Amino acid sequence: MPRPPKNRPWVSANFAITWDGRISTRSRTPSDFSSPLDKRRFLEIRALADAILVGAATATADRMTMGLPDLRLREARRERGQSPYPLRVIITNSGRLDPDLPLFSKRFSPIHIYSTRRMPARLRESFGSHVHLHLASKNGVDLPGVLQQLRHEHGIRRLHCEGGGRVLRSLLEADCVDEIYLTLCPRVFGSLTAATLTGTARDFLPHSVHCTLAGMETIGDECFLRYRVIH
Repeated sequence: MPRPPKNRPWVSANFAITWDGRISTRSRTPSDFSSPLDKRRFLEIRALADAILVGAATATADRMTMGLPDLRLREARRERGQSPYPLRVIITNSGRLDPDLPLFSKRFSPIHIYSTRRMPARLRESFGSHVHLHLASKNGVDLPGVLQQLRHEHGIRRLHCEGGGRVLRSLLEADCVDEIYLTLCPRVFGSLTAATLTGTARDFLPHSVHCTLAGMETIGDECFLRYRVIH
């Protein structure tokens, strides 16, 4: 595993993407346009991480549990000295989360929700004991601060982002991404409003992000790419 920075984990991200750079449909339906092989790799990459990070919109749209259904992947984690399942991290500025999401019914690993005081009071008491709330007084979550806390208080050395695009954009703006996995899928959506790697296409990033190709493999109609971010 790459050596993490001193003040945060090593951060990777993984997305399936169409030829025209879309990661979802215009209605934000779950990203189900890649092959079964890509979905298998998705779990293999997830299994490498100490913690998984997603935004609330992604957790809701994909009805995800952020688990590892394959026993072999969990056994490999044990052999590496990791817990069977990664710690789960949810980011939401508004704090509006459905406590009945499948995510919260699974207790195989702790869940840390980073939000703000905007989270409705009725929700704060609705989560189980395996869910830990971190509520900032600011309007938005301080992502670099979250990464620092995960590194120093929870021992997270490798964190993996699984969406959505707005979360990745925030991480890129803070210069907190080290590695990006992309699966290039043979689809063209052609939408002006479908999400891109950095959310809905709008403003430029504060600075362009330069990457170097670290791995490439073509299987069937898909191309699997891995890039290292040049800081």
